[in-house]
Amino acid sequence: MALRIELKPRERILIGECVITNSDQRTQFLIEGRASILREKDIMTVEQADTPAKRIYLAVQLMYTSRDPRAHHDLYFALLKDFLAAAPSATRIIESINNHILSGELYKALKSSRKLIAYEQELLSDEKRGPGLRKRSKADLQPA
Repeated sequence: MALRIELKPRERILIGECVITNSDQRTQFLIEGRASILREKDIMTVEQADTPAKRIYLAVQLMYTSRDPRAHHDLYFALLKDFLAAAPSATRIIESINNHILSGELYKALKSSRKLIAYEQELLSDEKRGPGLRKRSKADLQPA
């Protein structure tokens, strides 16, 4: 079964170890076979990996795009250990990522890593609000 991809003008895509940049026109093509594929919006660069969860995402991305994913396991587990020490409440998400990695489902691990980034953002926004403030709920927005 082929994967149908449509690229916007000048959008980039990573297929295997190759970066493909679209021309000035919208393009559609089919990909047959097995290769790691990432659209530009899903690619994390080293410069963008500015939080612990984003660095974990980058490590999983390196595993996904590498011919030898195990080459990145040491980095991944070191980052994971530090993250769990700081945020043990993220254990469920981490377990999901680990299970996908162990079963060879690296794209699914990458998707779960996105959830870790969102969770980290939630933790950081809660921290900025301070301990005395709580999240708003829909009930807070209802007129009295």
